[in-house]
Amino acid sequence: MNERLEKIGTNGRFMFLAYDQGLEHGPTDFNDINIDPEHIMRIALEGKYSAVILQKGLALKYWKGTPYEKKVPLIVKINGKSSAWKGEAYSPQNTSVDFAHSLGASAVGYTIYLGSEYEYKMFSEFGKIVEDAHRLGMPAIAWVYPRGKYVEKDDSPEITAYAARIALELGADMAKIKYCGSTESFARAVKAAGKMRVVLSGGNKNTPEGFYQVVQSVLDAGGAGVAVGRNVWQSDDPLKVSQGLHKVVFGK
Repeated sequence: MNERLEKIGTNGRFMFLAYDQGLEHGPTDFNDINIDPEHIMRIALEGKYSAVILQKGLALKYWKGTPYEKKVPLIVKINGKSSAWKGEAYSPQNTSVDFAHSLGASAVGYTIYLGSEYEYKMFSEFGKIVEDAHRLGMPAIAWVYPRGKYVEKDDSPEITAYAARIALELGADMAKIKYCGSTESFARAVKAAGKMRVVLSGGNKNTPEGFYQVVQSVLDAGGAGVAVGRNVWQSDDPLKVSQGLHKVVFGK
């Protein structure tokens, strides 16, 4: 396994709990329980996640200097946009790799909207992020989502494989991409990723059983795991779902 990824994985498998939706989607994703970041941090710890994904504000207030700092590895999402913006997709960088490193983050993540008219800006930003992260011994993870007026179908097998390849070409250590419908089609994306690791983007809410099936399909295709948010903390029993997911990803 890529040495930079060892701090956020086990035997080449990864199970991340994502909680960057507060910036991306707003409070509409939350109820009175999961709107509290402390609740999410407890799930990350008790659910035995490989890492938790936070924007810098939550990392500063709910991870840094808390008991979680020593027990749950941190991935800082260093760009983002709001759902209030209705224009062409662009997610600008909002913090530096150096600042994420100073917090104690084990990795950084960055979203690229493939097909957006602003993709050139995101390519440029992410290229520098890779260089900065590798200088500090940190992995750079690319969220690559086909989106924008030039994308006809954002989950087609062809564009999903292209998304994985974009991350590889830009130097990412890992790509986080959407499911494209079958084990066979996702295997094509994994092949396009070459030596880079690929994890599933958890996406819209599914039943636990349905979600486990998708994750298993990703693993069967050669994927390395999953980054999941709403399918866990929007569920009626987040820890039960986490335990089931842990069995799928790690076999125990």
